[in-house]
Amino acid sequence: MAQAIRLARRAWGQTHPNPMVGALIVENGEVVAAGWHRAAGQPHAEIEALTALGRAPATDATLYVTLEPCSTCGRTGACTQAIIDAGIRRVVVGAVDPNPAHAGRGLAMLSQAGIEVTQGVLEDACTDLNLIFNHWITAATPLLAAKLAMTLDGKFAAASGHSQWVTGQAARRDVMHWRRYFPAIAVGANTVLQDDPSLTSRMDGEVFCPQRFVFDRLLKTLHSGPLPKLYADEFKAKTVILCLETADPQRKAAALKAGVQIWELPADRGHLDWAAFRRRCAEEAICGVYIEAGPALATEVIESGKVDYLFIYQAPKFMADAAARGIGSDRRTATMADAFQLGNVHHSILAEDVLIRGKLLK
Repeated sequence: MAQAIRLARRAWGQTHPNPMVGALIVENGEVVAAGWHRAAGQPHAEIEALTALGRAPATDATLYVTLEPCSTCGRTGACTQAIIDAGIRRVVVGAVDPNPAHAGRGLAMLSQAGIEVTQGVLEDACTDLNLIFNHWITAATPLLAAKLAMTLDGKFAAASGHSQWVTGQAARRDVMHWRRYFPAIAVGANTVLQDDPSLTSRMDGEVFCPQRFVFDRLLKTLHSGPLPKLYADEFKAKTVILCLETADPQRKAAALKAGVQIWELPADRGHLDWAAFRRRCAEEAICGVYIEAGPALATEVIESGKVDYLFIYQAPKFMADAAARGIGSDRRTATMADAFQLGNVHHSILAEDVLIRGKLLK
């Protein structure tokens, strides 16, 4: 199953809105065929493995697959029926299909056909492969995840605003890894003005640009002077500025002239309406957004419960400066019971830094 997980990861960030899935066939203790789902509309992992085998399986053949085989006929046909027809006699499954309408159905069909089924092998790891798909298929909304980089005392930057770099190279490489996973990345206007980011994923010499969002309700990033990278590079057509419907028409026109897109959103208590942003993303089939939040945006999205998931990179540093930029408002949390908390938590050691990630419990 661990090898099947590694196979699934070969399609990291390339299967949306489908899940990443890996599968392999074992005979007499040896892997004889393998496959993974490469992209939406392409054959599923089980079909890839059966095709790679190219013959009838041996009587002791076992199919290992990271996700319950599908039981409905979509663009590529039902994998359960293909497994039955191939003559596989044993199937080992990592995670059950998260779709409540399908969960367990494929396993039941295999069992009814006389196939021995084992489930729950490395289940947590198999489930964690598909954070975006699992949320999309159960909640019918995009997964909004915020990324924070801070010191041990919760600071994002020095009092001067200097923030490069809070974390080390290993943590920054990991951010590139997650940028490649999500179909869209977002930042606030202050981050654009202070850091002028490119918001691309740069790994192993490859540059990948997802959909890019800028939360800029008043279009202050369109000031006079050179345009930010996001509005002028070769990927500018993939940049969308999110602003209020009442934002300056001349600045809207300037954005369109520069070749970037504008999404006008209604106001919600002085901010952009995040519910409207979610709906628009769903309409555009954008199933996940990785929000690289500075202190102001992080405070807004966490305290109001506007995000579903958090990635918190923490460096072994102390600013020890009350004036340094951190997270939080004047909500006056009275007890630990009032604290925000993460669920389904995962920890990673990234050289000297630590990543804590999990679902924001609301």
